[in-house]
Formats: sequence, C-alpha cells, structure tokens
Amino acid sequence: MKNLHLSILLFSVIFLTASNVQGQSRKLPTDTTVITKHKAMINGQSIDYTATTGTMPVWDEMGKPIASLFFTFYERQNVNNKKERPLVISFNGGPGSASVWMHIAYTGPKVLKIDDEGYPVQPYGIQDNPHSILDEADIVFVNPANTGYSRTIPESGKDVDKKKFFGINADIKYLADWLNTFVTRYNRWLSPKYLIGESYGGTRVMGLSLELQDRQWMYLNGVILVSPADYKSYGADNALSSALNIPYMTAAAWHHKLLPVDLQSMDLVEVLPEVEEFAVNELLPALAKGGFISESEKERCAQKMERYTTIDKKKLLQHNLDVPTSYFWKELLRDENGLTVGRLDSRYLGLDKKEAGERPEYNAELKSWLHSFTPAINYYIREHLNFKTDIKYNMFGPVHPWDRTKDNTRANLGRAMNQNPYLNVLVQSGYYDGATTYFNAKYTMWQIDPSGRMKERLHFRGYRSGHMMYLRREDLKLANDDLRDFIVKTQPGNKSAKY
Repeated sequence: MKNLHLSILLFSVIFLTASNVQGQSRKLPTDTTVITKHKAMINGQSIDYTATTGTMPVWDEMGKPIASLFFTFYERQNVNNKKERPLVISFNGGPGSASVWMHIAYTGPKVLKIDDEGYPVQPYGIQDNPHSILDEADIVFVNPANTGYSRTIPESGKDVDKKKFFGINADIKYLADWLNTFVTRYNRWLSPKYLIGESYGGTRVMGLSLELQDRQWMYLNGVILVSPADYKSYGADNALSSALNIPYMTAAAWHHKLLPVDLQSMDLVEVLPEVEEFAVNELLPALAKGGFISESEKERCAQKMERYTTIDKKKLLQHNLDVPTSYFWKELLRDENGLTVGRLDSRYLGLDKKEAGERPEYNAELKSWLHSFTPAINYYIREHLNFKTDIKYNMFGPVHPWDRTKDNTRANLGRAMNQNPYLNVLVQSGYYDGATTYFNAKYTMWQIDPSGRMKERLHFRGYRSGHMMYLRREDLKLANDDLRDFIVKTQPGNKSAKY
C-alpha cells in the first residue's frame, strides 16, 4: 500500500510538471527592464555607471504593441549636469544583425577576449574596455525587430505584417517612433544626440537623421557611419562600383606584401592616394566606355590595375577590367599559398576544399568572429547584466525579404544637414574591408554634400584593419579616441544654430 501511494504521488508530480511545461510559452515580456550597477576604468578615469537592459514596445497607430525591442542602456553616474550629457544611439546592420558587434567590441564598457589582431581566444569571454566612450557619452544599443532578443508581436489569429518592419523605409519609420518613446521615458530630450550605425546600420542612421527631424522633431548633433553600406553606389552601374573597389584591393595586396617593390616599400597611406586618382580619373571613364573603349586605353588600364592589385593582366582583360571583389578574395593568394582572403577583413585567411573557383567557399573573417561574439554576448547578458531568458539571442534574425526600394537615405542625410546647422558627420572605415570598401565610404561622404558648402562638417577616418576596425587592439583605442574627439567638438554650447 505504501508503494502504491508513492507511485500515485510520483505520477501526480510528473503530470503536474508536464502540464505546467505545456502551458508555458517561450517569450519575453513586451516591456521589462533589469538595472545593474558597475564600475570601470575608462580613459584613465574611474567611472560609476548603470546598465539598464530589457525590452520596450513598438506601438502601432492605435497604441497597441506590434513589436518589442531589446536594448541595453549605459549611463554614467555622478554627473553634474545630466541635461548636457551626450546620448549615443547605436545600431548594427545586416539587415538582420543584432546590436552585438559594437556593443561588446567597440564603444561599450566591455569587449571580447581576443588577441591583438582580433582572432578568437579560448576560454571565450569579455574583459574591460579602457577605451569606451562612456566617459564622454551615455550609450544605448538597440536591436531592431527579430534581432537579439527583439521580436515582432502578431495580432491574435493573424500573421505579422512584415511590411511594417522589413525594408529600408519601414525600418527607419518604426525605429524613429521607438526612439521617441525611449528619449521620453529616460528624459533625454535636452541631451546632445548622436546616431552611430555600422554597415547596413549606416544606411539606417542616414535615413533616421531626417526621419527623426521631420516626424519626431528630434534634432541631432552628429551621425557616425562605421564601414557604411550605401546601396546607391552598390546598386549603381558596374563602372562606378568596380572603380571604387580598386583602392581596397591595393590595400589588401599591400598588407600581404604582394605589391611591386616600389609600392610595397611605401607606407599604405602614401600608396592609396595614387590609386584613388587612378580609380576616379582613369578607370572609371574607361569602364564607362564599355565595349567601345580603344585597345590602347584598355591595355594601359590593365597594366596599371595589375600593378595596383597584383592580379595578372590577362585575367583582368578577361574580366573586361571589371573585377568582382569575390574573385579577388579567391585569386589574391591563390598562387602564393592557396588560401583565400576575408570579405569583411582581408587580413583573415580561409582554407577552401578546392583552390580552383571564382569565389571563396565561406567568409573566413565572419566565421572567426562568430567564434568569439556568440558565447560572449550570451554569457555577458545573463551573468553581468542579469537579464535571463530562454529566448534565443539572434546574432542574425529572420528579416527577409527586405524591401530596398525608394532608398533616399544618403540624400536625406544631406537634407537633414542643410536644415540643421548643428549636424555633423563622421565616417570611419577600415582599409582592408572588401565588402563596404573605404573608398566607397569616401564617395558616399562626397555625395552627401554635392554643393561642397558643408565640407567642414564631414570627416573621414581610415584604419589599418577591416569592417570591424575596432577588433584590432591598436585601432580600438584610435577609433574610440576619434569618436570622443568628434562628440566633444560637435557640441556647440551656447552657439546658435544658424547660418
């Protein structure tokens, strides 16, 4: 009888446990936060700060939540005048990428445990970031819909309306509205405000600059484009995009010590201006002529391209001088050691199954980065920020198909600058980035202000690394110092906003 009672009790416990599990669902609260307190040594100062991490709704026209965005907000404590404290709003790209890369590798108070050049080191983890801009500005890292822990919220019995989220203009519209809620909740309307966006985040923040100004009546002091993706140039005719890529190829060849002796003996920043001149003044006009270019001009361009890229002249001619970057990543070291070079950072090397082929079989740099970032962000959020959930952290989330039509983001940043004399722009690019190349970024900067009358408000900084220039320890300090200097210099104090 005793065994029978024990069996019945055990069955009841198992049944109740199973029933509870079946009744649960794996989802985050739409609106919740966790606050933790921290201390760090940053830029030679002891800094007390709080980290607020959690979710906040995206509202529809009727005031109902249609998505919940995950964010982390760092605020320095013991500040004398909070209203003068700058606020930096940080986005990564993709589209579909979580706000993880700059969060735990660039501007935040913690960075990955990696070696000096950015390669993963086990055991994985994080360490203090003595170069963070938190001494100068508070920072919020925003994860757009379906990235990180952010999720869309379907109406009862209906599918999510993807057109409200997944496209250039939809993304900008709902994020601007969300930022209005954030700035209001955290009482930051008086703060000087900055947007920083990496990669596709560059497209995002270019568009947000005008959307915030026109629809939310929120004016910015600065927009920072980190390795920006500008689809106006990428989607243009091959003559433009192909010519703009050549200086990057020279930089990658220089890094791997493959250039002719006279060029290789020069410093990188001494070599690049010559190649930039060739790209704009010779190659671009030559490619524009297509099949009607003269044989002598084609031959002359091919010879110079071979000198600047180390790709055999015959192969360049076989490509009609239009060399895809994917072919370059496969070809550059093919006869040297049979390895490929990385897309986002051509310092990284990959090993393909076959040396033959037109493009690498995988992106060597991204696989290396995911080694470090994925375990670190999951550990950091749970153990340091004390935010715990069973939801999967989406390094890359489901956001496709993505609507890229009606992209006026570059022009809209120019319009925002025209209308707001306080607004300045900083562009940061790595010379070895083969996806969003540094010369494309320069071209974007030139086109933001075709009149040339705002040149003093547009700034470019280049680094001897790739897409995530901050992974190289030397550039982590340099790039943060450049950010800090930009933020300090673009606060006008009591100077009126007028021409």
